[in-house]
Amino acid sequence: MAQTADKRVERSKAAVLFETYRQLTQGGISGVSIDEVSRVSGVSKTTIYRHWPSRSALLIDACSRLGNAHQAPDTGTLRGDLHALAMNLAEQLQTAAWASVYPSIIDAAERDPEIAAMQCELHKGFMAPFHAIAERAKTRGEMPLGKPATDLIAAIVGPLFYRRWFSKEAIDDRFTEAIIEAAIKLALRQEHG
Repeated sequence: MAQTADKRVERSKAAVLFETYRQLTQGGISGVSIDEVSRVSGVSKTTIYRHWPSRSALLIDACSRLGNAHQAPDTGTLRGDLHALAMNLAEQLQTAAWASVYPSIIDAAERDPEIAAMQCELHKGFMAPFHAIAERAKTRGEMPLGKPATDLIAAIVGPLFYRRWFSKEAIDDRFTEAIIEAAIKLALRQEHG
């Protein structure tokens, strides 16, 4: 009997998360309604609140499924690794569901400390492969040891995010290649006090 109940609970939770994620990808965080999640999923609001004590808790659980963890490529060179990561990010920004949802998460994080903590973790996950390739490049002597990885990351991610969410200009291969070259020049530059 307990196994049947567990399966029912898991099915209900899956239906709620599926519908929450669907609403997220269609309307951002502000487009998620517990009433609508309940109606479409067929799971009562009481049951939803039993598993997620607040709307924020449900949003955090659903948002944790955004994106997919990418391994840091290891092509043997900083240039090759940056090329693989930047091209992948450029593609995701144009096609992945998280790219349309992420601005609403950043916005909600300004007012909700729980969502802010979740957004911080999402960001760390998205940027982890970039940190890994920068540290590897330092080990291989391709980057100065004192050069912060965040400088390299900002040089790649900043322009891509800017084009996706602010200027709405095309993120084409020419643009992506240009920011890779600029980032490599920045990575190689020694800081002089």
